[in-house]
Amino acid sequence: MPKTKYAFELPKHDVDFGVEVDVDGLLLDSKAQRNINDSHARHIANHIVPEAIGSIVLSQREDGRQYIVDGQHRRAACQLAGIKTIMAEVHHGLSPADEAILFLIKNRESHKPRPIDEYHVGLTGGVPLFVETDRVLTSHGLALGSSSTNSVGAVSGVLQLVDRYGGEVLDRTLSVAEGAWGRRAESWDGMLLGGIGTFLGRHGDGVDDRVLSAKLLKAGTSDKWRSEILSQSSRGGFNNSGTGSRVSTAYRLVVGAWNKGRKADQRIEL
Repeated sequence: MPKTKYAFELPKHDVDFGVEVDVDGLLLDSKAQRNINDSHARHIANHIVPEAIGSIVLSQREDGRQYIVDGQHRRAACQLAGIKTIMAEVHHGLSPADEAILFLIKNRESHKPRPIDEYHVGLTGGVPLFVETDRVLTSHGLALGSSSTNSVGAVSGVLQLVDRYGGEVLDRTLSVAEGAWGRRAESWDGMLLGGIGTFLGRHGDGVDDRVLSAKLLKAGTSDKWRSEILSQSSRGGFNNSGTGSRVSTAYRLVVGAWNKGRKADQRIEL
Protein backbone atom coordinates (compact mmCIF):
# COMPACT_ATOMS: atom_id res chain seq x y z
CA MET A 1 0.00 0.00 0.00
CA PRO A 2 1.28 3.54 -0.68
CA LYS A 3 2.31 5.65 2.27
CA THR A 4 -0.60 7.74 3.47
CA LYS A 5 -0.20 11.52 3.49
CA TYR A 6 -2.60 13.47 5.66
CA ALA A 7 -3.51 17.10 5.03
CA PHE A 8 -2.76 19.11 8.18
CA GLU A 9 -3.76 22.77 8.30
CA LEU A 10 -3.28 25.57 10.83
CA PRO A 11 -4.80 29.06 11.15
CA LYS A 12 -2.51 32.01 10.52
CA HIS A 13 -0.85 33.07 13.77
CA ASP A 14 2.17 34.88 15.20
CA VAL A 15 5.42 33.00 15.79
CA ASP A 16 8.48 34.21 17.72
CA PHE A 17 11.78 32.54 16.89
CA GLY A 18 14.93 32.31 19.00
CA VAL A 19 13.25 32.87 22.38
CA GLU A 20 15.20 31.71 25.45
CA VAL A 21 12.89 30.06 27.99
CA ASP A 22 13.20 28.48 31.43
CA VAL A 23 12.85 24.70 31.05
CA ASP A 24 11.21 24.29 34.47
CA GLY A 25 8.39 26.66 33.59
CA LEU A 26 7.16 24.69 30.58
CA LEU A 27 4.00 22.57 30.64
CA LEU A 28 2.78 19.47 28.80
CA ASP A 29 -0.68 18.62 27.48
CA SER A 30 -0.85 14.82 27.23
CA LYS A 31 -3.68 14.98 24.67
CA ALA A 32 -1.42 16.75 22.18
CA GLN A 33 1.76 14.78 22.83
CA ARG A 34 3.12 11.28 22.54
CA ASN A 35 4.05 9.57 25.82
CA ILE A 36 7.51 10.52 27.05
CA ASN A 37 10.20 7.84 26.87
CA ASP A 38 12.29 8.17 30.04
CA SER A 39 15.17 6.06 28.72
CA HIS A 40 15.34 8.17 25.57
CA ALA A 41 15.48 11.35 27.65
CA ARG A 42 18.27 9.89 29.80
CA HIS A 43 20.20 8.88 26.68
CA ILE A 44 19.98 12.44 25.35
CA ALA A 45 21.05 13.82 28.73
CA ASN A 46 24.07 11.51 28.89
CA HIS A 47 25.32 12.75 25.51
CA ILE A 48 23.97 16.28 25.53
CA VAL A 49 25.89 19.12 23.88
CA PRO A 50 24.23 22.37 25.04
CA GLU A 51 25.26 24.28 21.91
CA ALA A 52 23.63 21.66 19.66
CA ILE A 53 20.27 21.19 21.39
CA GLY A 54 18.46 23.40 18.89
CA SER A 55 15.03 24.96 19.43
CA ILE A 56 11.96 23.31 20.83
CA VAL A 57 8.44 24.28 19.76
CA LEU A 58 6.06 25.92 22.23
CA SER A 59 2.50 27.21 22.24
CA GLN A 60 1.84 30.23 24.42
CA ARG A 61 -1.80 30.21 25.41
CA GLU A 62 -4.00 33.17 26.32
CA ASP A 63 -3.18 32.84 30.02
CA GLY A 64 0.54 33.25 29.23
CA ARG A 65 1.50 29.68 30.07
CA GLN A 66 3.74 27.91 27.58
CA TYR A 67 3.05 24.32 26.50
CA ILE A 68 5.56 22.08 24.74
CA VAL A 69 4.43 21.08 21.26
CA ASP A 70 7.65 19.42 20.11
CA GLY A 71 10.81 18.85 22.15
CA GLN A 72 9.65 17.29 25.41
CA HIS A 73 12.53 14.81 25.42
CA ARG A 74 15.11 17.57 24.95
CA ARG A 75 13.46 19.56 27.74
CA ALA A 76 13.53 16.49 30.03
CA ALA A 77 17.18 15.89 29.10
CA CYS A 78 18.04 19.48 29.99
CA GLN A 79 16.43 19.03 33.40
CA LEU A 80 18.39 15.82 33.97
CA ALA A 81 21.62 17.51 32.90
CA GLY A 82 21.03 20.62 35.03
CA ILE A 83 20.59 22.95 32.05
CA LYS A 84 18.21 25.76 33.05
CA THR A 85 17.24 27.36 29.72
CA ILE A 86 16.62 26.33 26.12
CA MET A 87 15.90 28.16 22.89
CA ALA A 88 12.35 27.96 21.57
CA GLU A 89 10.05 28.71 18.66
CA VAL A 90 6.95 30.16 20.30
CA HIS A 91 3.53 30.04 18.60
CA HIS A 92 0.70 32.32 19.75
CA GLY A 93 -3.08 32.03 19.56
CA LEU A 94 -3.40 28.29 18.98
CA SER A 95 -6.11 26.10 20.49
CA PRO A 96 -5.21 22.70 22.00
CA ALA A 97 -6.49 21.11 18.78
CA ASP A 98 -4.23 23.41 16.75
CA GLU A 99 -1.30 22.39 18.96
CA ALA A 100 -1.98 18.75 18.12
CA ILE A 101 -1.95 19.55 14.41
CA LEU A 102 1.30 21.52 14.81
CA PHE A 103 2.85 18.51 16.54
CA LEU A 104 1.89 16.27 13.62
CA ILE A 105 3.26 18.77 11.10
CA LYS A 106 6.56 19.07 12.94
CA ASN A 107 6.94 15.29 13.16
CA ARG A 108 5.61 14.32 9.73
CA GLU A 109 8.98 13.82 8.08
CA SER A 110 11.52 13.50 10.88
CA HIS A 111 11.31 11.81 14.29
CA LYS A 112 7.89 10.57 13.26
CA PRO A 113 5.76 9.47 16.23
CA ARG A 114 4.49 5.92 16.52
CA PRO A 115 1.26 5.38 14.55
CA ILE A 116 -0.76 5.00 17.77
CA ASP A 117 0.63 8.28 19.16
CA GLU A 118 -0.14 10.00 15.86
CA TYR A 119 -3.65 8.56 16.03
CA HIS A 120 -4.39 9.86 19.53
CA VAL A 121 -2.89 13.27 18.79
CA GLY A 122 -4.82 13.38 15.52
CA LEU A 123 -8.05 12.75 17.42
CA THR A 124 -7.27 15.71 19.65
CA GLY A 125 -6.60 17.77 16.54
CA GLY A 126 -9.89 16.71 14.96
CA VAL A 127 -8.22 15.29 11.84
CA PRO A 128 -11.15 13.79 9.84
CA LEU A 129 -9.32 10.55 9.04
CA PHE A 130 -8.68 9.79 12.71
CA VAL A 131 -12.11 10.96 13.83
CA GLU A 132 -13.87 8.75 11.25
CA THR A 133 -11.69 5.77 12.17
CA ASP A 134 -12.50 6.24 15.85
CA ARG A 135 -16.23 6.53 15.07
CA VAL A 136 -16.28 3.22 13.21
CA LEU A 137 -14.20 1.37 15.78
CA THR A 138 -16.34 2.68 18.63
CA SER A 139 -19.49 1.50 16.85
CA HIS A 140 -18.00 -2.02 16.93
CA GLY A 141 -16.94 -1.71 20.56
CA LEU A 142 -13.29 -1.69 19.53
CA ALA A 143 -10.27 0.44 20.35
CA LEU A 144 -7.06 0.89 18.38
CA GLY A 145 -3.56 0.22 19.64
CA SER A 146 -3.06 -3.39 20.77
CA SER A 147 -4.23 -6.81 19.68
CA SER A 148 -6.99 -8.20 21.88
CA THR A 149 -10.63 -9.22 21.72
CA ASN A 150 -11.72 -5.60 21.94
CA SER A 151 -8.78 -3.84 20.31
CA VAL A 152 -7.13 -3.76 16.88
CA GLY A 153 -3.35 -3.62 16.80
CA ALA A 154 -2.91 -2.87 13.09
CA VAL A 155 -2.90 0.91 13.52
CA SER A 156 -1.28 1.90 10.22
CA GLY A 157 -3.26 -0.67 8.25
CA VAL A 158 -6.60 0.49 9.60
CA LEU A 159 -5.78 4.15 8.96
CA GLN A 160 -4.64 3.39 5.41
CA LEU A 161 -7.85 1.42 4.81
CA VAL A 162 -10.04 4.34 5.88
CA ASP A 163 -7.86 6.84 4.03
CA ARG A 164 -8.17 4.88 0.79
CA TYR A 165 -11.74 3.55 0.89
CA GLY A 166 -13.56 5.43 3.67
CA GLY A 167 -15.14 4.54 6.98
CA GLU A 168 -17.93 2.47 5.43
CA VAL A 169 -15.44 -0.06 4.11
CA LEU A 170 -13.78 -0.37 7.52
CA ASP A 171 -17.24 -0.85 9.05
CA ARG A 172 -18.03 -3.66 6.61
CA THR A 173 -14.57 -5.17 6.98
CA LEU A 174 -14.90 -5.51 10.75
CA SER A 175 -18.38 -7.02 10.40
CA VAL A 176 -17.19 -9.54 7.81
CA ALA A 177 -14.18 -10.57 9.91
CA GLU A 178 -16.31 -11.02 13.03
CA GLY A 179 -18.96 -12.87 11.02
CA ALA A 180 -16.34 -15.28 9.74
CA TRP A 181 -14.17 -15.92 12.79
CA GLY A 182 -15.98 -14.45 15.76
CA ARG A 183 -14.97 -11.69 18.13
CA ARG A 184 -11.38 -12.58 18.99
CA ALA A 185 -7.97 -10.97 18.67
CA GLU A 186 -7.05 -13.15 15.70
CA SER A 187 -10.04 -11.84 13.74
CA TRP A 188 -8.55 -8.34 13.80
CA ASP A 189 -5.20 -9.38 12.29
CA GLY A 190 -3.88 -6.57 10.09
CA MET A 191 -3.27 -8.80 7.07
CA LEU A 192 -6.80 -10.21 7.22
CA LEU A 193 -8.42 -6.80 7.64
CA GLY A 194 -6.26 -5.39 4.86
CA GLY A 195 -7.20 -8.18 2.45
CA ILE A 196 -10.92 -8.04 3.24
CA GLY A 197 -10.94 -4.24 3.15
CA THR A 198 -9.15 -4.09 -0.20
CA PHE A 199 -11.63 -6.62 -1.59
CA LEU A 200 -14.63 -4.64 -0.35
CA GLY A 201 -13.10 -1.34 -1.41
CA ARG A 202 -12.66 -2.58 -4.97
CA HIS A 203 -15.64 -4.89 -5.42
CA GLY A 204 -17.96 -4.21 -2.49
CA ASP A 205 -20.95 -2.98 -4.51
CA GLY A 206 -21.66 -6.50 -5.74
CA VAL A 207 -20.84 -8.36 -2.52
CA ASP A 208 -23.18 -9.75 0.13
CA ASP A 209 -21.17 -9.41 3.34
CA ARG A 210 -22.83 -12.37 5.06
CA VAL A 211 -22.02 -14.60 2.10
CA LEU A 212 -18.44 -13.35 2.14
CA SER A 213 -18.11 -14.17 5.86
CA ALA A 214 -19.40 -17.69 5.24
CA LYS A 215 -16.98 -18.25 2.36
CA LEU A 216 -14.03 -16.99 4.41
CA LEU A 217 -14.90 -19.33 7.29
CA LYS A 218 -15.35 -22.27 4.90
CA ALA A 219 -11.83 -21.62 3.59
CA GLY A 220 -10.37 -21.89 7.10
CA THR A 221 -9.89 -20.39 10.52
CA SER A 222 -8.22 -17.02 10.98
CA ASP A 223 -5.04 -18.82 12.06
CA LYS A 224 -5.07 -20.91 8.89
CA TRP A 225 -5.63 -17.79 6.78
CA ARG A 226 -2.75 -16.01 8.47
CA SER A 227 -0.42 -18.97 8.00
CA GLU A 228 -1.28 -19.24 4.31
CA ILE A 229 -0.78 -15.50 3.75
CA LEU A 230 2.65 -15.60 5.38
CA SER A 231 3.61 -18.70 3.44
CA GLN A 232 2.56 -17.37 0.04
CA SER A 233 4.03 -13.90 0.54
CA SER A 234 7.37 -15.29 1.74
CA ARG A 235 7.62 -17.53 -1.32
CA GLY A 236 7.71 -14.35 -3.38
CA GLY A 237 11.21 -13.60 -2.05
CA PHE A 238 12.67 -11.04 0.34
CA ASN A 239 11.35 -8.04 -1.59
CA ASN A 240 7.82 -9.43 -1.50
CA SER A 241 7.60 -10.26 2.19
CA GLY A 242 6.63 -6.83 3.58
CA THR A 243 3.27 -5.66 4.86
CA GLY A 244 2.11 -4.42 1.46
CA SER A 245 2.84 -7.78 -0.14
CA ARG A 246 1.04 -9.62 2.66
CA VAL A 247 -2.07 -7.51 2.26
CA SER A 248 -1.94 -8.09 -1.52
CA THR A 249 -1.65 -11.83 -0.88
CA ALA A 250 -4.58 -11.68 1.54
CA TYR A 251 -6.62 -9.82 -1.08
CA ARG A 252 -5.90 -12.49 -3.69
CA LEU A 253 -6.91 -15.23 -1.27
CA VAL A 254 -10.17 -13.40 -0.45
CA VAL A 255 -10.91 -13.13 -4.17
CA GLY A 256 -10.22 -16.86 -4.52
CA ALA A 257 -12.54 -17.71 -1.63
CA TRP A 258 -15.29 -15.52 -3.07
CA ASN A 259 -14.96 -17.05 -6.55
CA LYS A 260 -14.95 -20.65 -5.37
CA GLY A 261 -18.03 -22.48 -6.66
CA ARG A 262 -19.17 -19.53 -8.78
CA LYS A 263 -19.80 -19.65 -12.51
CA ALA A 264 -17.19 -18.05 -14.71
CA ASP A 265 -19.33 -14.99 -15.47
CA GLN A 266 -19.92 -14.38 -11.74
CA ARG A 267 -16.29 -14.44 -10.70
CA ILE A 268 -14.22 -11.41 -9.81
CA GLU A 269 -11.07 -10.97 -11.84
CA LEU A 270 -7.82 -9.97 -10.16
